[in-house]
Formats: sequence, C-alpha cells, structure tokens
Amino acid sequence: MSIRIQKDKCIGCGQCTEACPGNLIKKGVDGKAEIRHIRDCWGCTSCVKECPVNAILFYLGADIGGRGSVLTVSEKGDISTWRVEDAFGNVETIRINKKDSNKY
Repeated sequence: MSIRIQKDKCIGCGQCTEACPGNLIKKGVDGKAEIRHIRDCWGCTSCVKECPVNAILFYLGADIGGRGSVLTVSEKGDISTWRVEDAFGNVETIRINKKDSNKY
C-alpha cells in the first residue's frame, strides 16, 4: 500500500503535511506536496482524507485484495465519499455520514 501525489492537481495547501503522522510529506521547492521515501508510508490514509482536491491517490495493494485499485476520498459537509476504482475502470462508491459513523 502506498500513496501517490499528483503534482498537477496539488494546490500546495499543506493539509496533507499536517495530517501525516509519520511526518513523511513535505512541500517541495515548487510549494507542492511530495513524499520522498514512499516505502515509509504507513498506509493510514490521513493525507488522502485531508486533501481538498483529491490530489493524493492511495493504491490498495494485493495483500488486501486491491490488485491495483486506487482509493480517493472527498468530503462535503457531513458526508465522506470513498471512491475505489479498480484496474479495469470499475468504480465502487461508499458514502458515509460522519454523524452516523459510530452508530453501528
């Protein structure tokens, strides 16, 4: 499992750098986010959830059945939308109301 930062989408807001518990994401000379040692990524998805423009992709490894799937997360109000796209272009979307997150 690892992340990929799409520099063309990154707006340099720094939310991912603050969210990363391993302090692995830094701003590059261009002011955009970068991760220098991708192998050190813990796979916690904190940065993915904080990125307001979906510039960070989380690759689901084969070890958890991902087989090349990519996860992105977006939020609007109390709704978190988790979008998983597999290697064949199939998309699964999961919407979670944060108000109900501890309900079950």
